[in-house]
Amino acid sequence: MSELNKDSSATELVATNEDRFVDPGLPAHKLRMSDKDPKAAKRAELQVVFFFLVSIVGTIASLVVFFTIRPDGTTESVRNSNYALGISIAFALLGIGIAAVHWAKALMSDHEVIDERHPLESSAEDREAAVAELAAGVKDSNIERRTLLKGSVVTALALFPLTIAVPLVANVGSDWDVSKFRKTLWKKGVRLTTDPNGRPVKAADVTVGSVVHIIPEATEEERQSHHWITEKAKAVVLLVRLDPKDLKESEERKSWSYDGIVAYSKICTHVGCPVALYEQQTHHLLCPCHQSTFDVADGAKVVFGPAKRPLPQLPIAVDDEGYLVAQDDFNEPIGPSYWERLK
Repeated sequence: MSELNKDSSATELVATNEDRFVDPGLPAHKLRMSDKDPKAAKRAELQVVFFFLVSIVGTIASLVVFFTIRPDGTTESVRNSNYALGISIAFALLGIGIAAVHWAKALMSDHEVIDERHPLESSAEDREAAVAELAAGVKDSNIERRTLLKGSVVTALALFPLTIAVPLVANVGSDWDVSKFRKTLWKKGVRLTTDPNGRPVKAADVTVGSVVHIIPEATEEERQSHHWITEKAKAVVLLVRLDPKDLKESEERKSWSYDGIVAYSKICTHVGCPVALYEQQTHHLLCPCHQSTFDVADGAKVVFGPAKRPLPQLPIAVDDEGYLVAQDDFNEPIGPSYWERLK
């Protein structure tokens, strides 16, 4: 078919489609109850104001909670403080969200409009028309006459940032001693226990290919203290047993393992996520956050991903009763990089 015939066929097809499909245009506008009944509009306005007031109360409550319900070092107090703070902030944000949605659906103009396409660069006349339309929208929403509504929305939006700003400002001057990352709860003779029940681990009970999540041994009273919980987060360990012939150990680290059992920090050296996915066939540990991969058989060196350093190793041994114990703390600071880090 020639190009001329193709063009003619296309033109005929367009013409046929235009005859067959008629632009239906916009459907007839349906008035809402708030459009027809002033009392319904007033009820909707009061409902919006109510939810903004909920937000205001939630914001004030979050500030009261932050300054009055302070953790005293116990697990229960930390949990209660977080619950109270989270619930109050939820009301502060939820109130604004519900109020905004209800306002838009019940009070703002809902007339359907068609915005014709135009060049990106607007003329002066178009800009003047846009300003006029905005002014008409404000007039149509009756916001100028709804002083109660204006006051509630301004107050809610003005107060809500305090739920974030006050805790941030209050924490200025907190403990920024990064040297604490150099030391953990591990020290010579501390037994390796299972996480979370704290049961000591015997070397004989760890089979080849198995993985055990480890925390330092502590008394029940210590385990309930806020200090121990905080320090435990830095001391978590992943214990893996390999066939000794699969291990690639430097001379200085040959005494750090026991009969194929090695222990490494669970805290990824990228951004601190928990490294806990073990692939037995390849001896690889995977961080689920950003897929950094470490080779347990070769000093937990990085084989893939954004991490730049191997996982710190915990030197281990066996005591007289056959239980696994730490020889010392980790060989280097745990976790991701930070300022003043020497290694």
